[in-house]
Amino acid sequence: MDRPKRKPNRLSQYDYSQPGGYFITICTKGRKEVLGTVVGADVLIGPQVTLTELGEQVRRVLEDMPSVDKYVVMPNHIHMVVRLPDENGAMRTSPPTRLPAVVRYFKRSITQVTGENVWQRGYHDHIIRNEEDYLRIWEYIDTNPAKWREDCYYTEVER
Repeated sequence: MDRPKRKPNRLSQYDYSQPGGYFITICTKGRKEVLGTVVGADVLIGPQVTLTELGEQVRRVLEDMPSVDKYVVMPNHIHMVVRLPDENGAMRTSPPTRLPAVVRYFKRSITQVTGENVWQRGYHDHIIRNEEDYLRIWEYIDTNPAKWREDCYYTEVER
C-alpha cells in the first residue's frame, strides 16, 4: 500500500541551529480541546484560557524552558517563541541548541508527565526575521484567546 508522502514542513536549506527567534505552533492529536477552555469577556482583561490539569502541566514545562521567550496555551494547541542563543549567550541551564531538539524536549516532557502522547506529529514553525516580525508575533500570542473563534485551530465542540 502506497502511503501519501508528507510535505516537508521545514525549509530544506535552513540551519535550524542558527541563533535567533522561531515562532512555533504545536497542536494536540485530533485538535482535541484537552488543554483548556477560553472563557470570559472581562472589560479590563478580555477572554482568557482556563487551563485543565494537563494545560497547567504544559504551562509549567513552558515556564521552565529557558529558550522560550513567550507562549500561550490554547484549548487545542500552543504557540511559543523560542530563542536559540548564540555561542556566547548566557542561559540559566544548558538548553537544546537546535530547534527540533527544543520541540522534542517539550513534547517528551509532557508525555513523561501524562504517560501518553497528546501531540500531533510535527509542528509549524516560522523563522522570526526582524524586530517588527517579533513584535507582531508577540501581539498575536497576547491576543490569541480573544480571537479564539476566528482561530484556524478552532473546532466547534459540543458543550
